Amino acid sequence: MNKSITRKRRTREHVIADLSVNFVERQVLLCGYTVEHPRHDYGYDLSLTTYDANGEPEDGEVRIQVKATDTLRLLKGGTTFPWKVARSDLARWIYDPLPVILVVYDARADKACWFYIQRYFQTLPGFNLFAAGKTVTVHVPTANVLDVGAIQQFARFRDAVGNQRRGIRHDL
Repeated sequence: MNKSITRKRRTREHVIADLSVNFVERQVLLCGYTVEHPRHDYGYDLSLTTYDANGEPEDGEVRIQVKATDTLRLLKGGTTFPWKVARSDLARWIYDPLPVILVVYDARADKACWFYIQRYFQTLPGFNLFAAGKTVTVHVPTANVLDVGAIQQFARFRDAVGNQRRGIRHDL
């Protein structure tokens, strides 16, 4: 009698998670930038480092959380899609002094959209994280396509935050 032992399996979720990170990394590398994978994942999958024209690293970084799905459901009108975010993640992201970008990868379409966490929640009048449930639904704009231009925009977000911390006002 041959008793088989069920071994761990690589699921579709594992595959698309890896594809999503690979998709982001490719856009970053096309800009000449780099990403680091934190050794421990406590709410960030990647840290983006940019470089100036001389190839020297620029100050600060951008933190990126990547999610993947096979079933992206557009809302009426097709300009946004809902994405549930854990309140525990938001508690970390909202108060991070560096920009935090949520990237949602649509594996079936092989494309991703992004969402600037802090900016979104700063514009919500009366939002109270402590009154929120275990998850908060955000509406990710389909126009925020993750490409080389988006990665360069993330660097400008980082620069604006750095300038603001130094007392230099520059709106994007």
